[in-house]
Amino acid sequence: MPGMSTLAKTHIKHAHTRWPYRCRRLKTMSDDEREERELNLTSPEVVTKYKSAAEIVNKSLQLVLSECKPKAKIVDLCEKGDAFIREQSGNMYKNVKKKIERGVAFPTCISVNNTVCHFSPLTSDETVLEEGDMLKIDMGCHIDGFIAVVAHTHVLQQGPVTGRAADVIAAANTAAEVALRLVRPGKKNKDVTEAIQKVAAAYDCKIVEGVLSHQMKQFVIDGNKVVLSVSSPETRVDEAEFEENEVYAIDIVTSTGEGKPKLLDEKQTTIYKRAVDRNYHLKMKASRFIFSEISEKFPIMPFTARALEEKRARLGLVECMNHDLLEPYPVLHEKPGDLVAHIKFTVLLMPNGSDRITSHLLQELQPTKTVDDPEIKGWLSLGTKAKRKGGGKKKKG
Repeated sequence: MPGMSTLAKTHIKHAHTRWPYRCRRLKTMSDDEREERELNLTSPEVVTKYKSAAEIVNKSLQLVLSECKPKAKIVDLCEKGDAFIREQSGNMYKNVKKKIERGVAFPTCISVNNTVCHFSPLTSDETVLEEGDMLKIDMGCHIDGFIAVVAHTHVLQQGPVTGRAADVIAAANTAAEVALRLVRPGKKNKDVTEAIQKVAAAYDCKIVEGVLSHQMKQFVIDGNKVVLSVSSPETRVDEAEFEENEVYAIDIVTSTGEGKPKLLDEKQTTIYKRAVDRNYHLKMKASRFIFSEISEKFPIMPFTARALEEKRARLGLVECMNHDLLEPYPVLHEKPGDLVAHIKFTVLLMPNGSDRITSHLLQELQPTKTVDDPEIKGWLSLGTKAKRKGGGKKKKG
């Protein structure tokens, strides 16, 4: 999530984080005139690639979730998620004449309890899961640059989730369901911002500040059209209207605390993305080596430092960061004791309605609050399919 950003996105960059540029497609992607024109959902092939990426990321989420047990090492789980995405996407489009890029679009993260986002530790990290932990699993896959992202929240316990843990997950899930119904042609980004805050308040929770939901395009995980999680004087975005054939990563993060996460330790940051419009002649040999490796392996998509040569990476990443060659996805935290939930999904704004292509079923929740607000109930009653012109039967949403 830039700003959180994507909070990905999904995926969170925090509002205080430097985010000085808008991602653009690299020139190298346009080798011929066909790629000069923007590929979108009007092409059945593009829709197929989005849905293929979504199928892989949904299965990867299921795999990682099935392995989440007390004492499981978080880094091992993150590696399993990424390995599954690489393997499954690598099996697609193998026999085409022109090479098609595919793989991880956002590294697997597992952020626990009051940790908000982007926790994807290095191999040497010994952090394990414990019974009762609230896990946020966040990941992304792409096929030919068409990206599907997902985030899901799960409490590591048997039986239904109760109390404030249930409230914060229900708040995120209900806000996501409302957002799905309001991210539609003709509606504006500010409509969604206002609605999700109202939903969170109904559960006595807060929407986490600094989270941005982004439009996505081919090879662009954080496009210029965004939905702000919380409006404030410090964080403003341009008003925008949703349009047919657009794709969005809708990123909802809720907290039982204040919803104002902080960066506690920069050393926890392991996920970065190359700033494609920045150049600098690096002084250190280790930095030049690492930046060359990043430019070759990860020219556009976010990546984890685990994927780099570890000793040189430690030194090299610092100089790259100091000269804004990389954008960090910081690990943010609410206060100890606060609980944070995260739901992120990819939605295609098709001519026949909104198609949510990434998701996972929640465990049973028994929240302490119920939603009685008629406006929220009205939003939830909206269908997700478009009304047919000419009196045809309306599909149920």
